[in-house]
Amino acid sequence: MAVEMRMRDALREALREELLRDERVFLMGEDIGGYGGSYAVTRGLLDEFGPERVMDTPISESGIVGAGVGAAVAGLRPMVEIMTINFSFVAFDQIINNASKFLYMSGGQFNVPLVLRMAAGGGSQLGATHSHALEGLYAHFPGLKVVCPSNPADAKGLLKQAFRDPNPVIFIEHSALYGVKGEVPDDPDYRIEFGKARVLREGTDVTIVGYAGSVHQGLRGATMLEEQEGLSAEVIDLRTLRPLDIDTVIESVKKTNRAVIVEDDWKFGGFAGEISAQIMERAFDWLDAPVARVSGKDVPMPYNRNLEFAALPSEEDVVEAVLAML
Repeated sequence: MAVEMRMRDALREALREELLRDERVFLMGEDIGGYGGSYAVTRGLLDEFGPERVMDTPISESGIVGAGVGAAVAGLRPMVEIMTINFSFVAFDQIINNASKFLYMSGGQFNVPLVLRMAAGGGSQLGATHSHALEGLYAHFPGLKVVCPSNPADAKGLLKQAFRDPNPVIFIEHSALYGVKGEVPDDPDYRIEFGKARVLREGTDVTIVGYAGSVHQGLRGATMLEEQEGLSAEVIDLRTLRPLDIDTVIESVKKTNRAVIVEDDWKFGGFAGEISAQIMERAFDWLDAPVARVSGKDVPMPYNRNLEFAALPSEEDVVEAVLAML
């Protein structure tokens, strides 16, 4: 049975079910208790579970993440919420030098079952210092898993899976998607395996690949291509960047012979470049055109709403990229 809900509510349901399932699970972060979280994801959980399991913390990302790493190594199952991914810069040492490397540097003796939730992405008029899309940056580091849901059902299933992982999971939620509605399975055991991309729309002329917010630009672009040009686009939601299900992408490209990668991040050094490289390494002989990247403009994110939309990738950009390769 499935119930329609917003993404924030699906995330809250996943957190509540995990708190009920495992007494080792606890939540910590800035304003997640009495305030209910900046995006209302943790609303009501403090009243139900109390301050020992839903902890408001000081404004100190390095301290919060450091405490989470220590708690995880000691055998607990912490979920640390960093209010926005931009603030994770302050905790970079704890995430990259501690959490991601602890298992390796201990010779496999200590796991770090830590879930790090962060909101990311532009489109909400939060300005240049609050609109980063750093998914590809975290995917660069061995020892971290990086999860990027695009819809409520995936948000719940992937978050519940994150709590089962014995090592750190960076769980990134696009800030513009919290209000998106969708059908969510009403099942406390519902989980989605990492590294399993999903084909959202079958097609034969081009493969459009995205994750998180860019999935929606890809879907709208595919609809425009069909309605305006009579073209059939296949749309793939990666779901996770580490592990990356490149096999599903390659299988699609061998069928369509063209690929467009869509992401909010800047093109220079972005994760779309990694996907493009792997496609050209593994499916070069099937390509009828170079892989195209549709990314954010190479500027700090503007605050002005019209300028912000101009800086982000759009469905029109997707259509333009496809027509250029045809």
